[in-house]
Amino acid sequence: MKIIPAKTPDSIKLLFPNYIWDFYARKEKKIYLTFDDGPIPEVTEFVLDQLNLFKAKATFFSIGENIKKHPEVFSRIIAEGHRIGNHTMNHLKARKSAFSKYIENVQECEEKISEHTEIKGKLFRPPYGQLSKSKLTALRKRGYQIILWDVLSKDWDKNTSPEQCFENVINNSKSGSIIVFHDSIKASKNLEFALPKVLKYFTEKGYVFDKI
Repeated sequence: MKIIPAKTPDSIKLLFPNYIWDFYARKEKKIYLTFDDGPIPEVTEFVLDQLNLFKAKATFFSIGENIKKHPEVFSRIIAEGHRIGNHTMNHLKARKSAFSKYIENVQECEEKISEHTEIKGKLFRPPYGQLSKSKLTALRKRGYQIILWDVLSKDWDKNTSPEQCFENVINNSKSGSIIVFHDSIKASKNLEFALPKVLKYFTEKGYVFDKI
């Protein structure tokens, strides 16, 4: 069984310098929450409500198919001032997708996003954090910044308790951290426990939650 660490090791960041892992260099007391796999009304609405309570901004890496299914939820994300990133049209796994199919799927998601908002600075997060060198090169040529993460909440993991999900974040995050949550049904139990506590914990310590 592959064990995925909650904190991305520095050695991995050095091995893949073309990805954005964190914003430590900014020297600001800011944390960057990101939410993958939405939008879906059952979970994304909860996330937006919690962010509003703490005047927090975030970045949503949305799946094009979910944007198509739930345009009203996607429109709310935009209206409330959060940033949008591309997470492919159908949550494709790069290792199992042909080059042309994968790039076309990213483009399809981009077009779906563009139906709702002007894209200013293109962000992409590959599903499962997987991306071959050829796909990385092609997406960068198309103007995408590839955003990975500094901290995984592991909210999707059935072996991670709600309490551990919270601790994964507070024990591993600092100024400049990019944190991954998921606005998905699979992650909802852990997310709904941990997110309000994470927002409260870091707000009380003087941090600002900003979009990428």
